[in-house]
Amino acid sequence: MSVNEQVLRYPIPSDAALDPPAEWAELRKECPVAHVKLPSGDTATLLTRYDDVKQVLADPRFTRQLTAPDAARLSAEGGGVFSNEMATIIPDGGEEHQHWRRLVGRWFTAKRMSALRPSMTEIAEGLIDEMVAGGAPGDLRASLGFPLPVYVICDMLGVPAEDRDRFSYWSDTLLNLTRYGKEEIDAAQAEFFQYMSDLVAGKRATPGDDLLSELIAVGGPEEGGLSDLQIVVTGMGLLVAGHETTANMIGKMVSMLLADRGRWESLLADPKLIRTAVEETLRLDANAGFGLPRYLGEETEVSGTVLPRGTTVVCSMAAANRDESAFEAAGEMDLTRSPNPHLAFGAGAHSCLGQALARTELQVVLEVLLRKLPTLELAVPAGELERVEGLAVGGLRTVPVRW
Repeated sequence: MSVNEQVLRYPIPSDAALDPPAEWAELRKECPVAHVKLPSGDTATLLTRYDDVKQVLADPRFTRQLTAPDAARLSAEGGGVFSNEMATIIPDGGEEHQHWRRLVGRWFTAKRMSALRPSMTEIAEGLIDEMVAGGAPGDLRASLGFPLPVYVICDMLGVPAEDRDRFSYWSDTLLNLTRYGKEEIDAAQAEFFQYMSDLVAGKRATPGDDLLSELIAVGGPEEGGLSDLQIVVTGMGLLVAGHETTANMIGKMVSMLLADRGRWESLLADPKLIRTAVEETLRLDANAGFGLPRYLGEETEVSGTVLPRGTTVVCSMAAANRDESAFEAAGEMDLTRSPNPHLAFGAGAHSCLGQALARTELQVVLEVLLRKLPTLELAVPAGELERVEGLAVGGLRTVPVRW
């Protein structure tokens, strides 16, 4: 049966952790606007072509209002990062959204990231030293991939070091698709919300040199700033977005580069390739997770197909990033590829606010690993790496390495 005639289950499973599902290429060719069944049992429309995904992400008619009564539920439990009540507290579009982005985006400029580079490098070196001290084989995900982005985003938000480890669990429950039950999710979110509210109250009393203190210093909505509730939710959103995706990407990036030893050797021979190598692993990441869901408030046409009002669309940036019409030899890894207009960070008004941060972290990780552990290799065949299941972001369960 061809992909045209069936309703695929989504996310579409893949045979190997680093490889894309075979269905992506078929869908792009034969059925670029496909019906899929979500973990909740609801139906959505899946887009897999580069031009279509880019068009929808930039089109303000496709909104994040996934709490609408006729929107598809992503998971049976509801809630989660895409469709809980907190998602409605940050303005979704228009001038209000742009204003929010300008206030928060000051902290994520390329210039600020350059200033953070030395401290990121120091954190990465310390984590790698600890992994080496523990002896080979080590788990690169647990030792480096996971803690580094948490430490960096916690420093930016002014979260005390001793509280860092609590965030990974809270973050996982917010990214739930099928892993946690409703009671557990509600309890974790309540704890997370309380923690952030207390942190913001503390910053109001004793400001520090951090993002939350700066947002408070702008003043409230009357002074062109954010309400306390918006600051709390912004902090939560940045912690979830700033840690889980990058933590997973570090493990996937290193695995993709070590899966073919020639790639790692090329980088050792010419470290100037680090920047383009990071972009190419972002483009070729076949395990990016759910993609971006959007809700359509009015009838619209995509790729010659009319989508009725109330449609929930899932944009698969990972499938779009392998579209032959947008990238030459799209299925091949080219460490020198430039320009590389991949969609890993989205597009348009909602493109990832923290992309300069993620890029800097990924570049720093590669720089430090190539310098400190040039003999690094996977401790298992790439085909044996296992995916993390049941969350909205893709990742590897472990990344066993030796050196």
